[in-house]
Amino acid sequence: MLKWLDLLKIYALVHKKDGFCSTLGFVCFFVLIVLLWGTCDRSMVFTQFSHVLSTDGVKYCHALVLCIYLCYNTRVTRNFTKTEEVFMGPGGPSHFVKAEKMREKLKEPKPKNIREVPGYVYRVVTKFFSRLFYIFRIVWDTNPAILFHMVFMAVFNGVNPVINAFIDAAMLNRLASAFVAAANNEPSQFDSVMVILIIRFAYTFAVNLIGRVNGILNNIESELVVNHINLKIMYKAREVDLASFDKPDFYEKFENAKREAGIRPIHILNNNFTIVSSVISMISFVGVLAVVSPLAPIAIAVMSIPGAIINFSYRKKNFHYIRFHSKERRQMNYYSNLMTDKDMVKEVRLFGLSDLFIGRYSDTFRQYFKGLRKLFVGEGLWHMLTAMLSLIVNCVFFLYIAKGVAEGRYEVGDFSLYTGALGSIAGGISTILTTTASIYEGTLFIDNLISFMNEKPTVVPSLPEPRRIAHRSGHRFELRHVSFAYPGTERKVINDVNLVIEPGDTVVLVGLNGAGKTTLIKLLTRLYDPTEGEILLDGHNIKEYAVEDLYSMFGIIFQDFGKYAVNVKENIVFGRLDREAGDEEVHLAARQSSAAPFIEALPDGYDTPLMRYFEDNGIELSIGQWQKLSIARAFYSDSDVIILDEPTASLDAIAEQEIY
Repeated sequence: MLKWLDLLKIYALVHKKDGFCSTLGFVCFFVLIVLLWGTCDRSMVFTQFSHVLSTDGVKYCHALVLCIYLCYNTRVTRNFTKTEEVFMGPGGPSHFVKAEKMREKLKEPKPKNIREVPGYVYRVVTKFFSRLFYIFRIVWDTNPAILFHMVFMAVFNGVNPVINAFIDAAMLNRLASAFVAAANNEPSQFDSVMVILIIRFAYTFAVNLIGRVNGILNNIESELVVNHINLKIMYKAREVDLASFDKPDFYEKFENAKREAGIRPIHILNNNFTIVSSVISMISFVGVLAVVSPLAPIAIAVMSIPGAIINFSYRKKNFHYIRFHSKERRQMNYYSNLMTDKDMVKEVRLFGLSDLFIGRYSDTFRQYFKGLRKLFVGEGLWHMLTAMLSLIVNCVFFLYIAKGVAEGRYEVGDFSLYTGALGSIAGGISTILTTTASIYEGTLFIDNLISFMNEKPTVVPSLPEPRRIAHRSGHRFELRHVSFAYPGTERKVINDVNLVIEPGDTVVLVGLNGAGKTTLIKLLTRLYDPTEGEILLDGHNIKEYAVEDLYSMFGIIFQDFGKYAVNVKENIVFGRLDREAGDEEVHLAARQSSAAPFIEALPDGYDTPLMRYFEDNGIELSIGQWQKLSIARAFYSDSDVIILDEPTASLDAIAEQEIY
């Protein structure tokens, strides 16, 4: 690791080559400490510096760019384990993926030397602004009025501190004049003080009123944007392939998009307009402070550079840590859900598993939080150091202004104006840098949403004009040398299967658990495409048919059938929403599945709400009753092909006999 002696050697090399002035040399040296202390391989650093110094003659600005480059190019990834992490998607096998390989795949390729830095910076900045544009487009699609409101508030918040500073300065000057007049027995100047007070109270009232209205609008707009994004995610989830959920990288993007997309966009947008407000305030105060000393704004800006580098560096570290430790977060959510899920809590308590799962949750949290705490503490310590340096600079200028007041060069109110301007510029720069770093971190998370929304479905018709299915007629299925392996694995669940199902046939598949019976159903219905071979429907490859049309020909109940928190009738009608059928058809499906007797015994019959997610009077059915209801749903679909995947697994012997 780099030590203080190494830093001194590097500084000496650069100083000897280019002859820094003391100020720039100090700034460069401080930046070197911030960027390189404990994070770089010394051989890498000396190689880079020696090469550039011998060939290019680095000036102070180039050295600064090189420092930034070295920080990002050689930072230690000790917070990220290189062990294998498990990513699991529902319905498919677990996959082991090298976290380091995945990380390298997702990161922007780093420059190998100083000449590649401009291209690297261009790519990073371009990607950053493309993410921002994506967020602006989302908010615009939600409601254009939201952007106009934010622009107004950005301008208002930008000029507000300046107006306040001038009013306060005028108030102090009037009070000082009134005090001097009273001390010299001159006519009272209280009227002029009252005018300023009235202006102050009126302006404060207007600011508070605008602030309250802005708070109301912010709450409304946030809910609208969150709802719009959630709808986009739901619509996209309807389009993507089922196989995509078995891919670890896709499932991670999907999980992160759901978690982050609702809160990040509006937060990022607010931060953007916060920067606009800060810039407006700073420009105004720079003009005010330039009267005292043109060097003051420059000195404050220079002292903010280390803080900016720290912010950006740690924002990126935080992002990568959270993103590549999603396994631990999923484990914590899993153990927490085991303790709160009503379907699991009975078994957990009876087997005495509560302490075990709570302990595993705590252990996982400690492991996850350990690295996160290091990042928080490290960032905080660096910010403390930069804050002390900024405080020293501010004290120097405060003393200079106070001396000017004492010597009569400035009025008493001017001290308030100039020191306020000094503090506002320093605060504005700090706000801009911190907020920009926060925006940068947020846009990295938005990549999850962008990647998810850009996912292209592969289960699509192979013909420009897909074939249509002739409903209400017999269909012939043929499987020719069909094999299938889940995404990310090489083990074939189905291997070289040949099967013909003629119109009118009733086919029963019998096999051991894991033999591939359910997988075969997913292939027949084209939830998945075969890895090898082809499936024909009425003599044509099923890929030639419209997917939605293909789905509509099946009435299917899987082993893990759906249980919907709606009333009984809707649970049955969900089998085919486009069917124009009345109560008689619903009752017929219930009788065919042997569900009618228990339905008619419910308090409100077919209108009885099920489950207690939304209704206090919701009825909790047994697993066998739920299975009968799901079978009724399949019968109600009145589809060309009925597929029942272990339809009687939860039924009693009498009900099973009635079904068959």
